[in-house]
Amino acid sequence: MDIQTIRADFPLLDQEVNGHRLVYLDSAATAQKPIQVIEAVNEYYRLNNANVHRGVHTIGTRATEQYEGSRDRVKQFINAKHREEIIFTRGTTSAINIVAMSYGDQNLTPDDEIVITQMEHHSNIIPWQQLSKRTGAKLTYIPLEADGTITLAKVEETITEKTKIVAITHVSNVLGTINPIKEIAAIAHKNGAVLLVDGAQSVPHISVDVQELDCDFYAFSGHKMCGPTGIGVLYGKKSLLEKMEPVEFGGEMIDFVDLYDSTWKELPWKFEGGTPIIAGAIGLKAAIDYLEAIGLDNIALHEKELVNYALEQISTIEGIEVYGPAQRAGLITFNLTDVHPHDTATVLDTEGIAVRAGHHCAQPLMKWLNVTATARASFYLYNTHEDVDRFIAGLKKTKEFFTDVF
Repeated sequence: MDIQTIRADFPLLDQEVNGHRLVYLDSAATAQKPIQVIEAVNEYYRLNNANVHRGVHTIGTRATEQYEGSRDRVKQFINAKHREEIIFTRGTTSAINIVAMSYGDQNLTPDDEIVITQMEHHSNIIPWQQLSKRTGAKLTYIPLEADGTITLAKVEETITEKTKIVAITHVSNVLGTINPIKEIAAIAHKNGAVLLVDGAQSVPHISVDVQELDCDFYAFSGHKMCGPTGIGVLYGKKSLLEKMEPVEFGGEMIDFVDLYDSTWKELPWKFEGGTPIIAGAIGLKAAIDYLEAIGLDNIALHEKELVNYALEQISTIEGIEVYGPAQRAGLITFNLTDVHPHDTATVLDTEGIAVRAGHHCAQPLMKWLNVTATARASFYLYNTHEDVDRFIAGLKKTKEFFTDVF
């Protein structure tokens, strides 16, 4: 990977913040956009802006072809078996909610169980809490090990014949834990449950093959993988999606509407009520083209090198606690002793370094870590070893600043 060539594709990175060259280490929150994605969205609005599946005019036909072409590109990207298995959503959150409200409401009873983990993002906790309240099904958690991983033995103990849905993140947005999805899918299926995977932090960074994983549902967002905000994907096995009812009604998801009853279109459109996110889907295709041209394996290797280098450097700083397992995705969550993470992030910002601070939309995990908040540095394809050096120097400066003050 030629990092300098890659960086040149990202116009936002070419700026100073507070008098310093920007070091962007918050890609787990949202990734920056290459010019190829920006231009794809721009071109749609300049030349092809029309609604899809409606008009027979030339512009409308172009828009429809681009929108449906994006669906084919996503199918290829995650190796889905059928294009009908790709549902465009507003993001990971809405994708998970569709499964909870459609599959969950149709299939769960008070005698059933839903299994998740304490490392989940709120978006993969709250929909299941709500489903539990609506149906009476019991919500249970796979226990975490001390380093923030799960063992298959604990997965085997937690998933039972009562389990109907298992919902788990592929990669933790706080700990960087990478979960063994294929093995968990086998355990879920052995017990008659379906598996939903939150792929928000995995799809942008590693190759994902939904057929190889044998998951039943897989949800991810475009904006974390260099695509636009407001676009996401729900993958679902066709046999399951065909039996599920839509959760939003209106627009082109209808087949026929009578005064007192209506019917729906076939997959995938029955789940895409209203005017779909056309520009977002087109931008997502451009993002996939961009990432695949570089190679997901190359990106994963680059991030691994950066995070290992950062962990090595951060271990030289006294009074810092790093959370998560040794083998992790490309992020580091940490706290400096006696320094609130918001203060850490603020001092780093004065040096032009952008990191995340707070509960990371994972309050139950913060409780498990026995902290109220943490700071997080997350790396992506456009980060360099120099970025890591600037980050480490910023941490040392933060520590010195608060030591001097207090």
